[in-house]
Amino acid sequence: LHPILHTWSLDAVALCTHIIKLLSFLGTPFPSPEMVRNCRSYASFCTSWSAVLPGSFRLLEEMRLWLVVIWLFVCAAALPGGEQPLSRIAIENTTLAIDDSVHIKASPLVLGLKGENSEWVEVEFFHPNPSDDDWIGVFSPANFSGAICDPENEWQQPPVLCTAPIKYQFAKFKNDGYNRSGKGNLKLQLINQREDFSFALFSGGLLKPKLIAVSNMVTFANPKAPVYPRLAQGKSWDEMTITWTSGYNIKEAVPFVEWGAKGGPRFLSPAGTLSFNRNSMCGAPARTVGWRHPGYIHTSFLKDLWPDSKYTYRLGHRLPNGTQVWSKIYSFKASPYPGQDSLQQIVIFGDMGKAEADGSNEFNDFQPGSLNTTNQIIRDLKNIDMVLHIGDICYANGYLSQWDQFTSQIEPIASTVPYMIGSGNHERDWPGTGSFYGNLDSGGECGVPAQTVFYTPAENRAKFWYATDYGMFRFCIANTEEDWRPGTEQYKFIEQCLSSVDRQKQPWLIFLAHRVLGYSSCTYYETEGTFEEPMGREALQELWQKYKVDLAFYGHVHNYERTCPVYQSQCVVDASDHYSGPFKATTHVVVGGAGASIADSAFTTSNIQWSHFRDFDFGFVKLTAFNQSSLLFEYKKSHDGNVYDHFTISRDYRDVLACSIDNCPRTTLAS
Repeated sequence: LHPILHTWSLDAVALCTHIIKLLSFLGTPFPSPEMVRNCRSYASFCTSWSAVLPGSFRLLEEMRLWLVVIWLFVCAAALPGGEQPLSRIAIENTTLAIDDSVHIKASPLVLGLKGENSEWVEVEFFHPNPSDDDWIGVFSPANFSGAICDPENEWQQPPVLCTAPIKYQFAKFKNDGYNRSGKGNLKLQLINQREDFSFALFSGGLLKPKLIAVSNMVTFANPKAPVYPRLAQGKSWDEMTITWTSGYNIKEAVPFVEWGAKGGPRFLSPAGTLSFNRNSMCGAPARTVGWRHPGYIHTSFLKDLWPDSKYTYRLGHRLPNGTQVWSKIYSFKASPYPGQDSLQQIVIFGDMGKAEADGSNEFNDFQPGSLNTTNQIIRDLKNIDMVLHIGDICYANGYLSQWDQFTSQIEPIASTVPYMIGSGNHERDWPGTGSFYGNLDSGGECGVPAQTVFYTPAENRAKFWYATDYGMFRFCIANTEEDWRPGTEQYKFIEQCLSSVDRQKQPWLIFLAHRVLGYSSCTYYETEGTFEEPMGREALQELWQKYKVDLAFYGHVHNYERTCPVYQSQCVVDASDHYSGPFKATTHVVVGGAGASIADSAFTTSNIQWSHFRDFDFGFVKLTAFNQSSLLFEYKKSHDGNVYDHFTISRDYRDVLACSIDNCPRTTLAS
């Protein structure tokens, strides 16, 4: 056991490697090296240990048992715990078992004939020997068998298939008689993802899939069309950026935006084009079964906008023959001037993820609240000016097709108001790539898709920390996947962002980060012994207090919690539904329940003095600044949109200037 204990500080892949070597030395059976390397199937692995303990030596038995325990612990701790449903499919273990008696077909053959980017398809199938573990995979491109990956290491054998489906569903789903008749049909929703589609029927379950039938091809009328615009604040208040996805590279067509004030002249603004390839990914599954070309990401900058003015726009591509391809027409309202005294409404949440309207890709109800949150925001969109999604965006976790699925889901929101994102562990973290945490949560993406698919006004988009102003608000968005401690580049950014705001014009100063750098009474942090991300508030609380940060928001923990105004773990004032007068301390809010599973985010039963309001449900926060002196905070549940927690802040500028604990400027009695 000494090599394992000695290497406990290594990343999970290295640790698994040592376990493999020890198991081999002991002559103990274990799953295929690819399954071990990815630590993806520890649950099924557990059931295979019936042969582990035969042997005549007690020491050998004990060593084997300890290896099992360590194996299960490492895999359970290192992996995202099933957050990506596609990770359940061992597609590289597929065997070909095409059966002429089985058939599957899909209709209609052509989608989007009226310009739609999303349509429903009916899939009919028949299997003369049906079983409970038969399932349907949706593949794109349709010729999925043509994508054979090279081995990533010395143990891996070339798979029959190495392309994961973009979604899947069990054949018996809403087909109660399938086990008897073998007949079934599914209604599945497809979005335009630049390629054609096919549908495959598998037997053998998800871990030992047997490909038994493949359907006809289905395609969109214009698969390369510009789709899913995402607005974001630019680097100046009077600039709006528009990012979208298409199938046109820069040599095929020139991207641009046609835009203008309603009823006014039209302008054309060019767009830049970015993309990335398989080699940009840092590991599996993003480099292997999860890889899918992301298309081309275009960004245009609309400048010199008039405050609060309404604009319309459409996305365009000019082909070499002079013809133009257009999106539908969208609209947005320009930002107010910084400090402008007007009604301003902001929605904040983390950890939303994506979900499928057709019920596919669902595992353990991991992201059941995602569609509810999205739909509640859409219903209230006329009363929302900007959205801040602070990390764990779509939980693609290395399955690149899911970024398209997510941008399609939020299109009604992101095409209308700025959709600002922060980086979370499921966007960035990967061993050996410079992230502050050396875990596997990004599935090998290491931040590349997030920083490409979405625009942020960061000086360095790979760093993912930035400031953005909206009227009376200053938002300082930190990146918890990079070091934030004193002396680091990010710490200097945080202090500059907090200190540079003019509180007379922008009285509402908000700090946001993915991991909880402040306070959380989640059992996970209780186990850490910190009730926070270790080294979080110790590094930053003096800045929050010195610069009088009104609110600090976090995700990562999938629940809702509000503290009293707290400093150094003590309530400076009692929690309330209304605060008035001079600033006392920052109120910390965990709002990570926008959609991802809340199953593992229970609260401690300990009596925590600074924890005021807790909710173990899906929800989000809305901030409403009525004017320079009045702010409303509302926590809403996603299933009904009703308010379950709220408070107001009333404060004049002279109150901002007043002293509080540890934030009084130096003075002198000299006259």
